[in-house]
Amino acid sequence: MSANILIVEDEPGIQEMLKFNLGLAGHLTQVASDAEAAWPLLRESMPDVILLDWMLPGRSGIELARRIRADARLKGVPIIMLTARASEEDRVLGLETGADDYVAKPFSTRELLARIRAVLRRRAPQITDDSVSLAGLSLDPASHRVHGNAIELTLGPTEFRLLHFFMTHAERVYSRSQLLDHVWGDHVFVEERTVDVHIRRLRGALQPSGHDELIQTVRGSGYRFSAQ
Repeated sequence: MSANILIVEDEPGIQEMLKFNLGLAGHLTQVASDAEAAWPLLRESMPDVILLDWMLPGRSGIELARRIRADARLKGVPIIMLTARASEEDRVLGLETGADDYVAKPFSTRELLARIRAVLRRRAPQITDDSVSLAGLSLDPASHRVHGNAIELTLGPTEFRLLHFFMTHAERVYSRSQLLDHVWGDHVFVEERTVDVHIRRLRGALQPSGHDELIQTVRGSGYRFSAQ
């Protein structure tokens, strides 16, 4: 599954190389050459991953990473630092600042793609192609198929995304507004009751295999996917 990736890098050659190779891998990219240009893109597009060069003109990548981690909307976005500074002290500083991973230049495209997949699995498993199975219910993002107790279930695109999010975040309670942010995107303006409509549709789609009861209503809080 493709991810939206923001590349914050001031060297044109590296920018083009990253855009080309990430595009081949199916990802969508945006590019900023410095921290000031990156900030409005971060606020507007909410990328799935940020590739952040340490040595930027003006505000450094370290300073931008600190600003991202201090922002309530952006603090959960994975950051991979790209830098020629490869000492242990530099790596520790980058990770302590809030980076999820650290890739020293020069790096191979294969390694970088593997690291992107790894941070997505940790931070945002619902946007990966990894299949997930719980309590006899299985979901395969690559084929867009859902099976419950060997019965193929038919889900609409929104219900599929909603189920994928629930299954990759099982046992946690999410409010309607949180589900809107995670599943619809925080740039989409729809009423919170829209969530209730799609929850009903999702339960209906899961009913043939008896998995509708896994979607639980938590009074006064929201919804939870529970296999217990």
